[in-house]
Amino acid sequence: MSHAICTYALEKRFRRTVALGGVDLQVPEGSIYALVGPNGAGKTTAIKVLMNILRPTAGRSEVLSTDSRRLAPRDFAQIGYVSENQEMPEWMTVAYFLNFLRPFYPTWDDALAAELVRQLQLPTDRKLKHLSRGMRMKASLASSLAYRPKLIVLDEPFTGLDALVRDELIEGLLARAEGTTIFISSHDLAEIESFASHIGYLDEGKLRFSEELESLSARFREVVLTFEVPHPLPANLPAAWLQPETTGAVVRFIDSQFDAERTPAGVRQIFPDARDIAANGMPLRSIFVALAKASRHA
Repeated sequence: MSHAICTYALEKRFRRTVALGGVDLQVPEGSIYALVGPNGAGKTTAIKVLMNILRPTAGRSEVLSTDSRRLAPRDFAQIGYVSENQEMPEWMTVAYFLNFLRPFYPTWDDALAAELVRQLQLPTDRKLKHLSRGMRMKASLASSLAYRPKLIVLDEPFTGLDALVRDELIEGLLARAEGTTIFISSHDLAEIESFASHIGYLDEGKLRFSEELESLSARFREVVLTFEVPHPLPANLPAAWLQPETTGAVVRFIDSQFDAERTPAGVRQIFPDARDIAANGMPLRSIFVALAKASRHA
C-alpha cells in the first residue's frame, strides 16, 4: 500500500517539553485520515513538522514520498494546507486573492475555482478582512482545492464555526477531493465520524493507535450487565475494560477490544451470576472521552 504521509520515530522538543515523542504514522493514499486527541496532544505540532514549518528534533517524516525537510515549491504545488490560524492578505478581495494564487500552481483549474466560488457562495468583491471566520475558511478551502492537490492538510478547520458552515465546508471538500488524500486534525468528532476513513489517536505526543474507523468502531462497546441484586466490582478486571462502575444491580464498562465471542465468554467467567449482558455501539466522541479518561487515570 502506498502512503501519502509517513513518519519514522518522529520527535519534536521545545527545550524540556516533549511535543512529539517517537511517532510512527502512515496515512494511506486516497484515505481521509483524522488525527484526534486532547488539547496539547501534539496534533498541530505534527502538522507543522509535516509542512516544514517546524524542524523535527529527531526522526523524520515524508510527505508525498519527499522528506518534509526538503519540501520545495514544486511539492507544495501538490499540497493544499488550511489552518484555523492561517494568515491571509486581508487587503485583497476574494477574486483578487484567487487570481493572485493562480500563477503559483501549474495545475490551477479556473473552471473549478469558479465552481467552488459558486458552491461556497463566496462574495468575490469583498475584502478578506471583512469576511466572517466561516467565509475566510471557505475562501482558504477554495484556494486549496482549485489546483487539484494530491494531498489536503486541514488543521482544526471547523473550530468556532456554526453547523451550517461546517456542513458546507465538508460538502465542498468531499465533492471536489475525489482521489485526493485528506489529512485532518479536529476536535469536532461528530463531524469527523461522518466522513473519515481512518483515525489516529495522539496523546501526550504519543500515537496510541492508528486504524480504520470501521475497525475502531467495531472494537469499542459499552457493556452493561444486569444482576438480580446489587453487585460489587471484583478486583483485577481485564486491562481492556475501561471505566468499570457499578450502580445498584447494574455493572457497566467499556470494552476496548470487543469480540462477539470472546467478550461474552470472559464476562460469564468473571460474572457468572449476570442475568443479562448487553453490548452497545459507541459514537466516536464517547470512545475519545473513554480513552482520554483512561490515559489521565494511568
